[in-house]
Amino acid sequence: MSDLFSGADNARNTPLADRMRPRVLDDIVGQDHIVGPGRLLRRAIQADRLSSLIFYGPPGTGKTSLARVIANTTKAWFESLNAVLSGIKDLREAIDRASERQRLYRQRTILFVDEVHRWNKAQQDALLPWVENGTVILIGATTENPFFEVNRALVSRSRVFQLKALDGDALMLAARRALADFERGYGGLRLSFEEGALEHLVEVASGDARSLLNALELAVETTPPDGAGEIRVTLEAAEESIQRRAVLYDKDGDYHFDTISAFIKSVRGSDPDAALYWLAKMLRAGEDPAFIFRRMVILASEDVGLADPQALGVVLSCAESFERIGFPEGNYPLAEACLYLATAPKSNSAMAFFDALAAVDKEDAEVPSHLRDPSRDKDGFGHGEGYVYPHAYREHWRAQQYLPSGLQGRLFYTPSRIGYERTVRDEVLRKREIQAAALLGEAAALPGDGEYLSWSLRSKGVDAWVRRVESGRTRLLLSVRDIMMDEAAPKRHERLLVLKADDGLFVWEGLRRVPEGLCAACVSSVAAREALLRLAASADLDETELPRIAASSGVPSPEEALKLFDCAAFDCVLVREPWRKVSAATAGIFAASAARLLAPNGRLVFLASPPMMGERLSRIVEGAAAAADADAAVFAGLIPALKVAEDGFFSAPPEDGEEESLFWDAETLKDGFRGTGLDLKIDVIEQEEERLITERDISAWFNSEKSRWGGAIHGALGEKAFETVKTLLAARAKQGAVTWKWKSLLCRAVRRG
Repeated sequence: MSDLFSGADNARNTPLADRMRPRVLDDIVGQDHIVGPGRLLRRAIQADRLSSLIFYGPPGTGKTSLARVIANTTKAWFESLNAVLSGIKDLREAIDRASERQRLYRQRTILFVDEVHRWNKAQQDALLPWVENGTVILIGATTENPFFEVNRALVSRSRVFQLKALDGDALMLAARRALADFERGYGGLRLSFEEGALEHLVEVASGDARSLLNALELAVETTPPDGAGEIRVTLEAAEESIQRRAVLYDKDGDYHFDTISAFIKSVRGSDPDAALYWLAKMLRAGEDPAFIFRRMVILASEDVGLADPQALGVVLSCAESFERIGFPEGNYPLAEACLYLATAPKSNSAMAFFDALAAVDKEDAEVPSHLRDPSRDKDGFGHGEGYVYPHAYREHWRAQQYLPSGLQGRLFYTPSRIGYERTVRDEVLRKREIQAAALLGEAAALPGDGEYLSWSLRSKGVDAWVRRVESGRTRLLLSVRDIMMDEAAPKRHERLLVLKADDGLFVWEGLRRVPEGLCAACVSSVAAREALLRLAASADLDETELPRIAASSGVPSPEEALKLFDCAAFDCVLVREPWRKVSAATAGIFAASAARLLAPNGRLVFLASPPMMGERLSRIVEGAAAAADADAAVFAGLIPALKVAEDGFFSAPPEDGEEESLFWDAETLKDGFRGTGLDLKIDVIEQEEERLITERDISAWFNSEKSRWGGAIHGALGEKAFETVKTLLAARAKQGAVTWKWKSLLCRAVRRG
């Protein structure tokens, strides 16, 4: 036979439960109904005349132990597979070995498959022919009912033996054997147990010998000997070892509160049987049904909540029904309310209200101006100005500032993954992502330097917010995100790094795309990092699932990345709009830095918008002039002159002391990427969005002293033409949003080999 389990008996560093596994039939405890004297299975094992078997029972009842006994007893070769870790390839190799042994040595093979129910139908079907023709004798072990979870054909060709949870006597016998065994247990130690300690371990083990022996080992190994060398295990140590306190009954306690507490906790714990028992006990003792209904109404909101919004209505209806009919028929609506709550999905997300209440107590913030009632002070104080009416949009929603300015980014509500709340969770999180992007991101209206005809999310006040919200930037950001993510095409297990990730959109989408890999991000400041982590908290993610976010400017070195993210090489690196002004040299530095972060065949995907490919005010003003029926002679000379002036500005070389220029395109990037080990592919994509232009924008753009754009255009056109352009643009701005068009470069660079 094989050496399955060999060496475990004498290995003192193996767990006690493994060392104490039965070696012969007489070592097995608690399964006399199948291996007791004269039983069929015992006779078959002793005679080494086994047919295919399936052992079915709860964990810790001896399924693997029986396999061990058979391995130690049979003359057949013993092969072992675990269905969790093995597949068809492993099965075929085991079958090949069995066929070889049968052909050469006429030796039978017993194949033990632990957790056999974990194999799918195809895997179980692959085993069937070899069981049928006798190449292997199957012994399967499963915690699930084999008549439902195991191939019917396999079950029909096997004898099914059900192992039962061990009773207290069997568990106590197993514990005392371990304490007395000199070779494998603690027979060589001076051991004693405080009254009730060993009994507590037996009771709480709930029929699981493995759980009992693990707890026993922990209790003994963590209890130091006293001065006389005796290890005395206390009841407290036993409780800590098995992580459950001994059950104590205080018959002189407050019956009323203890029993309602047991009822509430049973309902909260979704145990309808226990809930009915405590309900019956309260009613039998004469508890007021109104008190019970009052507690169930609270529970419907506190513990069921939005996981099942109908729960509250059901309980209220049952309470009203009871009021109408009274006892004894009133027991039915009492029981119905109890069972509905006990079986309903649970969510305590409504507790978020108390976090909001704590925030109010800490800071009584003012209502933002655009949310105030405009009926009284609109003209005098501008109350209500800038409010965006959600129903005016197709989705009946638009990102907008609703919290006070001092609480922006603060999250109170965390939607659960249970019941009805699961259906709204994704939408709540999606809207939060967009809201955060509008608050945290950095978006420029013109693809040019931040100063030139642009606005930024760093702008303060409601005016800046309204520009962002009504401009349609939400749709643009989502579109760009999806285009870049599709171009990068990260696989589920890959490592993704997002640069300039302040707005978070690529971070959240990255988490969805690489759930089994890594999503890391660099942001501009510690404050931005904290804001994104607060938003991540609302997704209720496990710590291991959270994105790794670090405040880091530029492209980190592999050494910095290792320190920040525990990862020095990435499969994908993403960045949106890395530059406004750039040169081939600085693009080359960026490419070389990114290449050092990429794993072989890793992808760098970035979207860049050269100012020379951007929108021109000459096009906007041309339409405005036509609509305003401007003087034809002025119009004929003004627009061409403005076009020439704009082209000249965006194609100007760097000023003294500046290396980067606004005048760059795809060829500039290609020149910079040469010799960096990256194969660069560039596609041109056309973009547009509806944008609002405000008086503040126009004043900033047409300031010939403070704005480099304004100074250049003023110098090219002269004062009169410059003011005419400003007037035409202001007139167009009052008519509403303009369609802003530009072209961007979608770039994908792959690190060779």
